[in-house]
Amino acid sequence: MSDDPRLAAAFPESASLGRRLVAHQLTVAVAESCTGGLLGAALTAAPGASTYVRGGVIAYADTVKIDLLAVDREQLARLGAVSAEVAASMARGVAQLLGADLGIAITGVAGPGAEGTTKPVGLIHVAGWLGGRTEAVELREGGDREANRAAAVRVALGVGLALAGDA
Repeated sequence: MSDDPRLAAAFPESASLGRRLVAHQLTVAVAESCTGGLLGAALTAAPGASTYVRGGVIAYADTVKIDLLAVDREQLARLGAVSAEVAASMARGVAQLLGADLGIAITGVAGPGAEGTTKPVGLIHVAGWLGGRTEAVELREGGDREANRAAAVRVALGVGLALAGDA
């Protein structure tokens, strides 16, 4: 038996979300900043994910948020990338860009530093968008980068479960 972490075991919520998406015949797309693809990796760790995962965008740069995800430039300048509003715009934008029913987005300051922002390390915004409905959650985690990223993915999967359960 290997001591290597396994994404499916680390994020069992991904299989639960996958089952719910299949049951409701929904698809999902993800937009990630501070998690750098970890949410997409967790979602695709479940067998059969190709039936419901449309794809994802790693939007570290603000220009990617604006150009690909249709985040409003003025909103981004006014609120900063780490905000509930920008997370919601990212979720809607990635769903529309990739033709998915459900969009899930994560943006935040994973740490250990807060380069380029005055927002605190561990401040993360997660949002989901489904059919015009948005759900957003703010996390205030500690200074550990990997723990912050993992917490954000767990919350994102929960947001997806909540929205897909209401479909």
